[in-house]
Amino acid sequence: MKLLRLLFLFGFIGPFLLAQNIKKTDQQTLTWIRYYNILPLTEKWALHSEFDNRSFLNPVHENLFVIRVQGRYRVHKNIDLGAGLAYFNVNTQNPNVDPDYSIPEYRIQQDVTFINDIAKITFHNRFQLEERFTQKANKTDLLDDYYFAYRFRYRLQSTFDLWKKDKRSIKATISDEVMFNFGKENKRNTFDQNRLYAALRYHFNPNVGLEIGYLKSFQRRSSGVDFYDRDIIRFTLYHRIERRIR
Repeated sequence: MKLLRLLFLFGFIGPFLLAQNIKKTDQQTLTWIRYYNILPLTEKWALHSEFDNRSFLNPVHENLFVIRVQGRYRVHKNIDLGAGLAYFNVNTQNPNVDPDYSIPEYRIQQDVTFINDIAKITFHNRFQLEERFTQKANKTDLLDDYYFAYRFRYRLQSTFDLWKKDKRSIKATISDEVMFNFGKENKRNTFDQNRLYAALRYHFNPNVGLEIGYLKSFQRRSSGVDFYDRDIIRFTLYHRIERRIR
């Protein structure tokens, strides 16, 4: 529990402490538009997939596109396990720069999530490990080589009902996530980023929900001294496919 408190505390105050030594911070505004699908396979197994497009707003420019697929297994009503793959197609991290190529990144991910209900609020403590393979590039082209790095992520999330009637509901979500890089080529940016998130989700029925949220991302760049300070509006369509479980 002490480790959890330290990570959560760092998630809130870490960016402010790091800001004391910042040489350059780029402020950016983006929209993330995501479709999230849940396909139950059995009572304990489910397949989750998502498609996420991220774009800059000033100026309007493509940032990246994500496809992610993972299998999830409910070990216990309070413990959820997951493992999957993700593909990132990164166009640019600077809306004023438009390279002639996009950088692919391939990820393997594993996580364990602890779920607890306290006073009608559902808390998710997620511990996630990622293995990241990012293709190297110079100023003009992609190279036949890859960067490899581990990334550890811890997210504390709370979800609760604000309104509920028949099959419809409005849910609120508040979360904080902190991320750290590990690997030979990531010595200057062990701290990767912190994400604070708040959102409202309207469920038309238990299987379809539309969420709008605000995400504040503070991310260290590969230089180790420069940062991105990002204000993000996120739209998510959640879709659970109803099927008879045998």
